[in-house]
Amino acid sequence: MNGRIAASMMCANVMNLEGDLKTLERLGVEYLHMDIMDGCFVPNYTLGTDYVRKIKESTAIPVDIHLMVDRPEDKLDWFSFGEGDYVSFHYESTAHTQKVIQKIIARGAKAMLALNPATPLCVLEEVISELDGVLLMTVNPGFAGQKLVVRTLEKIKRLRGAHPEIEIEVDGNVSFENAVKMRAAGADIFVAGTSSVFAEGTLEDNIRKFRECIT
Repeated sequence: MNGRIAASMMCANVMNLEGDLKTLERLGVEYLHMDIMDGCFVPNYTLGTDYVRKIKESTAIPVDIHLMVDRPEDKLDWFSFGEGDYVSFHYESTAHTQKVIQKIIARGAKAMLALNPATPLCVLEEVISELDGVLLMTVNPGFAGQKLVVRTLEKIKRLRGAHPEIEIEVDGNVSFENAVKMRAAGADIFVAGTSSVFAEGTLEDNIRKFRECIT
């Protein structure tokens, strides 16, 4: 299977959101990545509950909700998601990892556990069989425009080698150049933001170029 694009809606042009959504649909972008930050788990605030709901109402593209929040088990019900959508949360954000996974699955969505660059793969051991995928952060979460943590490329390879069946999503400085390396390492889903799809140039040209990088 070819690599898939999760367009980072944190990086979209809010003044032309309707037009951008139509372009993303027309060019077959697979997912819309929603970065949710609470100012506690990470030092930033981003997209909110109403934004996710309105996006869900405006397009058939599945959402890919990335919860960078404390105690996600208490906040899942705030968000609109269901069959065909992805929801990821961070290992360090809760003491009840399995409870969060089960709540996501109960609503028909696909559950992913997010790992920061310094979070070891061994934390997956007791839950990997319940997950649909793993979101590997290739920068530390909180802000767009960061430099790639180079060691995470090897981490992608190790996860792919240990679990060839699991879906691997990568998030953080997924530039055109880095996407090629991430794909070669075994990544499946690519969160594309300011360093690729929403970089300078037209959205159409950037998506076509990025598609070539991950095919």
